[in-house]
Amino acid sequence: MTDYPTNSASVTPDIRGESGAFSAKLAAFAADIKISHTIFALPFALLSTVLAARGLPHPGQLLLIVACMVTARTVAMAANRLLDARLDAMNPRTRSRAIPSGRLSRSFYVAALAGCGITFAAACAGFLLFDNRWPLLLCIPVLLFLLAYPLLKRFTRLCHYYLGAALGLAPVCAWIAIKGSLAIEPVIMGGAVLLWTAGFDIIYACQDYASDLQTGTFSIPARLGIGPALLVARLTHAGSAGLLLALGWSSPALSHVYFIGVGIAIALLIVEHALVRPHDLSKVGLAFFTINGVISLLLGVLGIADVFIP
Repeated sequence: MTDYPTNSASVTPDIRGESGAFSAKLAAFAADIKISHTIFALPFALLSTVLAARGLPHPGQLLLIVACMVTARTVAMAANRLLDARLDAMNPRTRSRAIPSGRLSRSFYVAALAGCGITFAAACAGFLLFDNRWPLLLCIPVLLFLLAYPLLKRFTRLCHYYLGAALGLAPVCAWIAIKGSLAIEPVIMGGAVLLWTAGFDIIYACQDYASDLQTGTFSIPARLGIGPALLVARLTHAGSAGLLLALGWSSPALSHVYFIGVGIAIALLIVEHALVRPHDLSKVGLAFFTINGVISLLLGVLGIADVFIP
C-alpha cells in the first residue's frame, strides 16, 4: 500500500485564506448595516418583555426575543442597502457603503437577508414551545413591513415615521411573544419609540438635504428645508416624551426610578436639539448615535430595574 503524502502547508493557507476572506466580508457587512445600532430598539424590547412577564421571563423566551430582534433588524437594513444602492452611489455621504464601493456584492446581501429571514422565522417558531403561536403567525407580516421601509422614501415624506413604526414594533412584538395578547403598555411604548425614532431620523436626514433634492428622494428636510425640519423633529420628540410619561402612568410596575430615567431622557433630547442647527450639522453624529444610544440604554435599564424594586 502506497502512502501519498499530503502537503498540509499548501492546503492550510487556502483554508485560512477562505475563512479569513469570509470573516472580512461578515465584518464589512456588520459595519455597513450598523449592527451596533440594534441598541436603539433592543432595550425597549427587553423592557416590554420584563413588563409582560412582571419579572424575568423564561431564559428560552428571552433568548428567542433577542434572536428575533437582531435578525429582524438585519433583514431590514440589508434590504435598505440593497434597494438604496443606486441612491447611495449618487450621495457623497453614502457612496462609500459596501455595495456602491464594490466591497460587497448584491448576492452577498441577498444571501445574508435570506439567512436572517429564515433564522427570524425559526426563532418565532420557537415560541410554540411556550404554547404561543402568535409570533409564528405574525412573522411574515412583520418581515414584509420591515422590508417595505426603503420603498417609502420613493413616494412619501412620512418615511421617517414609517421607520419609527418599524422600530416601534419591537416592544409590541416582545409583549405578544410573552403574553400571547396585547395591552395598553406596549402600545404606548411602541408609540413613544415611533416618535423618538422619527424625530432623530429627521435630524439625520438633514445631512442629505442637497442629495435628496437632486435625486428626488422624499424626506421632510427636502420638502420643508432644514430649519423647519428641525422644528418638526422637536415637536415629534415632544410627543415621544409625552408618551414616555404616559407609559409610566399606565403601568403599575413602573414608578419613581423609571420617571427619573424619563426626566434624564428628556434633558438629553433637549441637548440633542441644541447640538444641531440649520447652518451647522457638524454634530449630527453625536446627536444621532451617542445621545440616542444613551437614551435607549438609560430607559431600558432603569425601567427594568424599577420592575424589580419593591
